[in-house]
Amino acid sequence: MIRAILLDIEGATTPIAFVHEVLFPYARDHAKEFLASNADAEDIARLREEHAADVNNGEQPPEELAAYVEWLIARDRKSTGLKSLQGKIWRQGYLDGTLKSQVYEDVAPAFARWRARGLSINIFSSGSVLAQQLLFAHTDAGDLTKFIDQYFDTNVGKKGDVASYRKIADALNRSPSEVMFISDVVTELEAAHEAGMQVLLSIRPGNPPQKSAEKYQAIHNFQDI
Repeated sequence: MIRAILLDIEGATTPIAFVHEVLFPYARDHAKEFLASNADAEDIARLREEHAADVNNGEQPPEELAAYVEWLIARDRKSTGLKSLQGKIWRQGYLDGTLKSQVYEDVAPAFARWRARGLSINIFSSGSVLAQQLLFAHTDAGDLTKFIDQYFDTNVGKKGDVASYRKIADALNRSPSEVMFISDVVTELEAAHEAGMQVLLSIRPGNPPQKSAEKYQAIHNFQDI
């Protein structure tokens, strides 16, 4: 029996285009100013460590920190330092009203329905916990954070690692078999399934096709669940 829902964001609750065409450009355009005035030492230290690792791996990232941030964004790098920095930049945009996040129209009704049935609703995204909270607090459907119990980011592990999903199940105080993970990425579903979770493949407009998608039950709308 399912007792907890675990959701990806991009391509599951939120259009991929919003992330790549609105959020990423906003972070890129404001990175230099933010780094000069508001960035905290921990984010800067993480980014410098990742820069050194990239150089050691034979890559040629730009030396200047703002340019390196733009370089990471262009590669959609799942960097903990980058994701932390992005969340703090987006916070400014949400608070001043520049940013309003998008969710699919079936998301808010599904959250209310699942909550009414006693299900725990949780998020696992490569974006920082702060970025996740901001996104769901400022949606075009209103503040949805009241429905969400826990948020998980790459501090728990990579989304393609089996161990990440076992850690999440432990944090939810649930057996993995009691958790349903919904994502648009097959490699993430494979990891979650190996960890013992039940999984569903989210197919939404704009989601890229997935290899081996036929292995998993697919949904096109949260009303399908």
